[in-house]
Amino acid sequence: MSSIARQMWEVTERYHQLCYWAPEVREEGSRAGLKGFWMNYFATRVAPLGPVNPHVVESLFFYYAPQRIERAIPDAWKYATPETIIEARYLGMDQALKRELGPAIESEAMLRAAEITRAVVETVDGLGRTLFTGWNSLPWPDEPHLALWHGCTLLREHRSGCHLMALALVELDGPQSVITQVAVDEAPAEWIQHEAGWSDDDVATAKGKLREKGWLNEQDQATGACYEGRRRVEELTDQLNEQHWIQLGAESRDELSSLLNLINQELPKDDQIDWREIYQSNETQT
Repeated sequence: MSSIARQMWEVTERYHQLCYWAPEVREEGSRAGLKGFWMNYFATRVAPLGPVNPHVVESLFFYYAPQRIERAIPDAWKYATPETIIEARYLGMDQALKRELGPAIESEAMLRAAEITRAVVETVDGLGRTLFTGWNSLPWPDEPHLALWHGCTLLREHRSGCHLMALALVELDGPQSVITQVAVDEAPAEWIQHEAGWSDDDVATAKGKLREKGWLNEQDQATGACYEGRRRVEELTDQLNEQHWIQLGAESRDELSSLLNLINQELPKDDQIDWREIYQSNETQT
């Protein structure tokens, strides 16, 4: 059975993740001046920290290759200010959620889910979770559907920071983290280079280090140490990310989970949680 932290991450992630795929968000980002998917992705996610340099983004977006980030940052700040980018992201999410959810955005379920999410966020320890702290410095939207998205974004970025700490503790760098995730069948192989952007040389070097570490065998398959290491990463992430959920209490957790499960039925699948289903569907269509 998955942990409390994992269960609550899944329901909040499903509501948050629309921002990466909704055309409205891309369109508003383009109107603000951003160029292409990756500039939109990196700039809109890091904008609350201000016009930071690529090295800052690399330290927070450990999963992605520096060359992918450097094609977007710092050029993004030449085209639009962080304030304009944030405004565009919320404007796009407002349109996207209204399109996806229709009348449900004005439901009592939406209002209550936003209320509980805000109560959770108010108890979160943001120490060391930089992206969470940046987003938490912004005002909460008045509209419940946007307030809920804002809160889910905060909780998602908190877990992201916890995950980064966990990977650092087990001494995995960016390419090693995604390679081992794929090796234990927690992600598709396409993520290593197609999504994360690591080069052939990056991958070869990382696999060599993982073989030396005993996490991959000579056929580059996961060893017992790799499975145990990845289990430890998730366990540490949950430990760092669970206190606010425990403090909320079982009754309110169950209520929020039920409300979000109902709302999320109207939203697209999540590419992290549902990647197997998404890939199987794509293979069937082709």
